[in-house]
Amino acid sequence: MRLLLGTRNAAKAREIARILTAAADIELLSLDDVELPYTPDEERIEAFETFRESAAAKARYYAERTGIPTIADDSGLAVDALGGRPGVHSKRFSGRTDLEGEALDRENNRLLLQELEGVPPARRTAHFTCAVALATRERTILTTIGTCAGAIATEPRGTHGFGYDPLFLLPDIGVTFAEVAPDEKNRRSHRARALHALAAQLSELVHQGLTKQTTPAIL
Repeated sequence: MRLLLGTRNAAKAREIARILTAAADIELLSLDDVELPYTPDEERIEAFETFRESAAAKARYYAERTGIPTIADDSGLAVDALGGRPGVHSKRFSGRTDLEGEALDRENNRLLLQELEGVPPARRTAHFTCAVALATRERTILTTIGTCAGAIATEPRGTHGFGYDPLFLLPDIGVTFAEVAPDEKNRRSHRARALHALAAQLSELVHQGLTKQTTPAIL
């Protein structure tokens, strides 16, 4: 199966490709592969209140522009002590619209630590959520959800990963996502769970010709 990956985040694209191509027999194309130019409209796609809606909107957007069935994800961090923030606003938690990539990640992490200053370890619980959608230009075919529970460390730790990974602590092994090897993260993460759920249903979707809408899966 030939699918387009609807993201311009290079670190996320590498992670998704590593997980999905190992789990399913697909050819995964990037936006660069199909030479799709960036437009400012892309910044307004994720204007929804749920990860599922934003992932589906992104997948449909790129499928409509290219005519290629597209996978897209939307994910974020919910911190219990902050009432579930940053949630769907995780990407721009810091409010810095002038930054991208690692610079934006650092600002988001800095603000998160600032808001949690003085909060004891027992109250620093959090979870990641990832929604992955598969869409054609006509419709959203499938949406899957993956979650991963953890806690927020008191300082960034590790050099792997991206986003909030240096702060997301896995209590059972005492390390952050940025401290574990990529393969270990890809066995545990919210994104891996959502992608594996999608991969498990791809063969059925191929048989159906990507036309029959299936029931969303939640893991």
